[in-house]
Amino acid sequence: MKTVSMKSGSFEQDWFLVDANEKILGRFASEIASILRGKKKPIFTPHVDTGDFVVVVNAEKIKLTGKKLKDKKYYRHTGYPGGIKEISAEKLLEKKPEDLIIKAVRGMLPKNSLGRQMITKLKVYAGPAHPHNAQNPKTLNL
Repeated sequence: MKTVSMKSGSFEQDWFLVDANEKILGRFASEIASILRGKKKPIFTPHVDTGDFVVVVNAEKIKLTGKKLKDKKYYRHTGYPGGIKEISAEKLLEKKPEDLIIKAVRGMLPKNSLGRQMITKLKVYAGPAHPHNAQNPKTLNL
């Protein structure tokens, strides 16, 4: 048996539409990360971006289990001394629900240039509308 290694541009990347309504954040993000990485395809190659594009709608209706809405914190640093900022998951969900899903998926992708390339294929929208109808995304139930 021979192992085939894919090259960039020698395969097609599909578009998928996923509804985040009433989904649990972590389980949802791991499925999306797997699709972005291309692990569900028979042509998966670890060093090539073989994944598909994913459009997520209704990000504002995502759920977190337990007390994570109040207890989970997201940190960032301004670059100045004493410049650490924190925001709870509850406030982030109210303010920018798209960022909640993007942060969860980014943490599940490789931490290198390939992972940075993969996260650009994720398109997240707070409501049910999206501008990617021209790509004819296939509806995917997770």
